[in-house]
Amino acid sequence: MRIDPSDLGAERIYRLMTGIVVPRPIAWVTSLSAKGVLNLAPFSAFTFVSQKPPMLAISVGRKAGIYKDTAHNILDTEEYVIHIADTPLMTALHDSSAEHPPEVSEVEQLGLETLPGERIKVPRLAAPPVAMECRFRQCLEFGDARSRLIVGEVVMFHIRDGLVKDGKIETEALDPIARIAGPRYARLGEIVTLRTVFQTPKSPD
Repeated sequence: MRIDPSDLGAERIYRLMTGIVVPRPIAWVTSLSAKGVLNLAPFSAFTFVSQKPPMLAISVGRKAGIYKDTAHNILDTEEYVIHIADTPLMTALHDSSAEHPPEVSEVEQLGLETLPGERIKVPRLAAPPVAMECRFRQCLEFGDARSRLIVGEVVMFHIRDGLVKDGKIETEALDPIARIAGPRYARLGEIVTLRTVFQTPKSPD
C-alpha cells in the first residue's frame, strides 16, 4: 500500500501517524491561565530532549485554528507541571481531554486533589506517581498546522516513594499509561531485559 501525504488533509494524516507512532507516553499537564484558572490536559506527543539540565518537550496543536489553552497558559506564565499517570488514573486522564472554555478548570470538573508547587506557582496533582515542575524555555512551530513544540526545564521532580531503585524508576511499579490511536490506551506488556551494551558515559557522574 502506498500513501502520498500530499493527497491527504491534516486530519487524515494525524489518524495515520497516531496509529504508526505507538505506544506514546502521555504528558498530563497542569497550567495556570493569566486569570488563575487551573487547566489540565493530556499530550501524547511528548519526550525528553536534554538530561542536563533535564528538559521535556510536548507538541501542542490547534483546533479550528485556535491553540489549546495549555499553549496559551505556558507562554503567558512560563510555568507548568507535567505528570505521569498510572492505570488507576486512566479514566480521569481521558476525561481531561474533553474541550472546555478557558474559564473552566478540568481539575475542578474532575474533582482531583492538588498540592502547591514547590518551585513554581502552578499546583500539581496529588494522585499521579510522578510530577515534574517545569519552566518554559523554548517554543518552535512546525508545519502548515503550526503545531507548537514547547520545551521546558524540569526544576523539581516529585516521585512516589518506592519507585526509585539504584537511581532508576521501577517501570513496572510506575505502571504508566500509553496512548495508541483514537480513544484507546495501553499498559505495559511483557518486559524483556537484554544484555547490557557498552556505551560511553554521558557525564563523569
